[in-house]
Amino acid sequence: MQQNGSSASNASNGSNGRQALSFSPLPAATTTRVRRFIQERRTLPLPRVMVVFSAAGDTEKPGDAAMSSSDSAAEEDFRKPASPAPSFALSKKPLRSSLNTPEQEFPEVISLNVGGTYFTTRLSTLRRYEDTMLAAMFSGRHHIPRDAEGRYFIDRDGTYFADILNFLREGELPHRDRVRAVHREAQYYALGPLLDSLEDTQPLTGERVRQAFLDLMPYYRDNLERIVEIAKLRAMQKKARFAKLKICVYKEEMPITPYERPLFNSLRFERSDSEAKLFEHHCEVDVSFGPWEAVADVYDLLHCIVSDLDERGITSEQQCIGVCDKHLINHYYCKRPIYEFKITWW
Repeated sequence: MQQNGSSASNASNGSNGRQALSFSPLPAATTTRVRRFIQERRTLPLPRVMVVFSAAGDTEKPGDAAMSSSDSAAEEDFRKPASPAPSFALSKKPLRSSLNTPEQEFPEVISLNVGGTYFTTRLSTLRRYEDTMLAAMFSGRHHIPRDAEGRYFIDRDGTYFADILNFLREGELPHRDRVRAVHREAQYYALGPLLDSLEDTQPLTGERVRQAFLDLMPYYRDNLERIVEIAKLRAMQKKARFAKLKICVYKEEMPITPYERPLFNSLRFERSDSEAKLFEHHCEVDVSFGPWEAVADVYDLLHCIVSDLDERGITSEQQCIGVCDKHLINHYYCKRPIYEFKITWW
């Protein structure tokens, strides 16, 4: 009985003790952290399921069907593609064949706008030669822009496009004055048959022969640039319309006297190394051309220099003003001809 009484009293005391408990309010900072935790808890990513598609014939593994843990879900967010892969990605066929995209169709008569110049021709004319730019453009595999009137536009100067069409229609070649310009257009349009035909006509045939001669002097282009630079610098320094240069042009490798000339039948003279050093000499000129081994002589090279300068729009005149009189050894003198070039700038 005492135990029951004591237990009852303890129970009553315990209930009174619980009723007497009171909770103090949490600090404001703690309350803010709790709310932030609840908000972040709500935004936590839920477990996601990834479905793996396999090609035909592949066996699926049960373990690869889904991932339910939050760590796996986060990893999958990194690996998961932005959009599902299309079905043709598994195929080895080209994209165009899988989509069955139709090729562009053209009318039988084509209206062209080549750099603002209008032309009209047949589609078969543009497709006459395969492996050309025009045939590829109008094959239907490429998009060709149109102008406001619906003409197919080619962003190229149309000055010589009529010569291109005339060759495609009838095989007609341009006049000699237009050969070089049409040759450049044929290179742009990759028109091989026209290029072959033009290179067998003048002036391109003569240019190939001339270039074969100039290839004997690999320094020719560098010397030509040197002439232009020196003439420009002197004209600017003197504030003059023109500038004069001294240029040495010689064909023989070593100087000889008139008495020796009949003894040699070749352009290169055989002398020992010790004798050759005695004849090593640089004339006091601005630019020097030579020697070379060819039938073409000094006047042929002078013509090449003047022609190339004129091609660049530079007017030049040349005249022989004498020879180099430097004494070498015994009765040997240099005797290389020296020419004065007058370069006029305006």
